[in-house]
Amino acid sequence: MLNILDELPAGFLEAPARALYRLLDGPTLIHLPGRRAEPLFVSLLLHGNEDSGLKAIQQVLSRHGGKRLPRALSVFVGNVAAAREGLRRLDGQPDYNRVWPGCAPQGLPEERMMAQVLAEMRARRVFASLDIHNNTGFNPHYACVNRLDQRFFHLATLFSRTAVYFTRPLGVQAMAFAELCPAVTVECGKAGKDAADRHAAAFAEAALHLDHFPGHPVARSDLDLYHTVAIVKMPETVHFAFGQGEADIVFEAGLDRLNFNELAVGTRFGQVAPGCPLPLQAWDDEGREVAADYFEVCAGQLLTRRRVMPAMLTCDGQVIRQDCLCYLMERLRYEG
Repeated sequence: MLNILDELPAGFLEAPARALYRLLDGPTLIHLPGRRAEPLFVSLLLHGNEDSGLKAIQQVLSRHGGKRLPRALSVFVGNVAAAREGLRRLDGQPDYNRVWPGCAPQGLPEERMMAQVLAEMRARRVFASLDIHNNTGFNPHYACVNRLDQRFFHLATLFSRTAVYFTRPLGVQAMAFAELCPAVTVECGKAGKDAADRHAAAFAEAALHLDHFPGHPVARSDLDLYHTVAIVKMPETVHFAFGQGEADIVFEAGLDRLNFNELAVGTRFGQVAPGCPLPLQAWDDEGREVAADYFEVCAGQLLTRRRVMPAMLTCDGQVIRQDCLCYLMERLRYEG
């Protein structure tokens, strides 16, 4: 399933995500030479409707105008088929950011493909890895790391002073590459925003010019670090709506405005139908169901029952069904 190229296909720098299927026969790994041999790895379109990574790489490569790059660059273009339809993933497909080495194996061809990508980059002695994403809610731009390691922090702060440490879900690209090199995931806000594309491009350009990772710690004043403590999902049997409607839970309109805000106990998430039990689930890093630790239903209202900070809250029903409602975070003490 994996195509490997040693040059850009004609038209790649101008193609929108929806048109890549005309140039690429599925997921494709493209190797480009540079003055430093150990390559920067960039994955993009692991979710087909998140195109800031593609636009960023197009901007970077156009800026260099065919000249030799400061460092070799390997670009993995992921879910080309979903990108054609403008979707995160197609029905019947796995999530391309849940099938990397380290996932709970299911024998999927996509798992073998991602293992092949990882092996290819191990052989090339990859220098660093960037996985570029968008999200569907109102979020700041932030970076994610899977290791509490200064090299990872230095890479993350090239993108944002806000960083999130997480160890679940399994099977994500950055966690697989963390075995080989400093690796970060960056969340660039909503797709279709020029500022998101430019920010991702500036980050990729800066990483291309890195000679090494500093030996000193990132300054405490330069890093706001958080830790995900739970992922919140909607059970398939629960019907939900936003703002108004007939459903088991009607969430507040604009719920995603709560992202990256430290919520007080008793913050309202929505209205629960009479007789409906707690209408969501939450899973911690140990796989325990912990929704009742964070939420309660009181007088028909879904309320928080402890101080917490959400991230990636979305009002997109399809994304909620395919992934989650949000993550819950706590501030992680960082001394520098």
